[in-house]
Amino acid sequence: MKYTILLILHMPPPVHGAAMVGQYIYDSELINSECDCHYINLATALGLEDIGKFKLKKVLSFWNLLKRIHHSIKELKPDVVYITPNAKGAPFYKDFIVVMLLKRMGCKVVAHYHNKGVSSRQENLLDNLLYRHFFRNLKVILLSERLYPDIQKYVKRENVYVCPNGIPERSTERKRESQNKIPHILFLSNLLIEKGALVLLDALRILKEKGFSFICDMVGGETAEIDAKCLNDEIRGRGLQTVVLYHGKRYGAEKDILLKDADMFVFPTFYNNECFPLVLLEAMQHCLPIITTNEGGIPDIVKDGENGLNCDKKNSEDLANAIEKLLKDNSLCRRMGQNAYQRYRDYFTLQSFEKKLVHILQSVD
Repeated sequence: MKYTILLILHMPPPVHGAAMVGQYIYDSELINSECDCHYINLATALGLEDIGKFKLKKVLSFWNLLKRIHHSIKELKPDVVYITPNAKGAPFYKDFIVVMLLKRMGCKVVAHYHNKGVSSRQENLLDNLLYRHFFRNLKVILLSERLYPDIQKYVKRENVYVCPNGIPERSTERKRESQNKIPHILFLSNLLIEKGALVLLDALRILKEKGFSFICDMVGGETAEIDAKCLNDEIRGRGLQTVVLYHGKRYGAEKDILLKDADMFVFPTFYNNECFPLVLLEAMQHCLPIITTNEGGIPDIVKDGENGLNCDKKNSEDLANAIEKLLKDNSLCRRMGQNAYQRYRDYFTLQSFEKKLVHILQSVD
């Protein structure tokens, strides 16, 4: 007999890592064949610009969400309820109410975290009290063992599962050698300051002043922090308008073209919620060496010196040095790119993720 699972998760819009994984789960033939799955979208924000902002429509949407969850629990009587909560701030308070409702209705709950920040708030008296209630009798799925210290105060290790993200294989031609006369650097992320866009621009200015030739393609959705005008002003202000191009949002085949044409992928994130960015897996799938930081679970994805280089967070000079190393050594660039693709195939396919998640959902006691 199949387990009945109610999955309360984020799905696009807006488009971000947790929402994309939610969509993968919703579309998964394996997960839906192994379990009797029912879905509720946890998102109340309609776009990236809505995230973290108070709007009356979001309050009404949340009220309707609670009513739908209550009705679904009474009707389905699920064996397990799966939820993708937020770790801190106002989004956590919203998800706290949801989880308390689930517990009050006698549900077994497993929380799958795609963000972090519990430890940054655990000294706050109110948050500490709420976390103690929230995590009591809760099973937790983390994307990396490295993320366990964030919840260690509240959750015993025996109640934690580790399930790294995976992405679907795309039928793209694997290039073995770059065809670009001028190296192409790719940055792909929603335009948040903490994703490192401005740090990258500072590093590129250093490289340009040293006389290096390159083209940098920047791709990502506009946010309240950085819109297209702001980004282009920052590019012009550093004298980079001839070598840095902002392409806006790109999805599907358009995004694949940019990944295929790139020579290296640069992601200098210091985003405080960063856990296990899917964009790095996409870059690895396209045989790209990666330059990034050690934020969250990234060291499980990028092994420094093997399939990429790690640089210090918020350090444009260190980032410039890492990019320079790959610009000056084509053979190293290609070797790291091939290693990146093999690492994706070994650990981060969607099939691997689906199998692990099914096992977890069927073993929650």
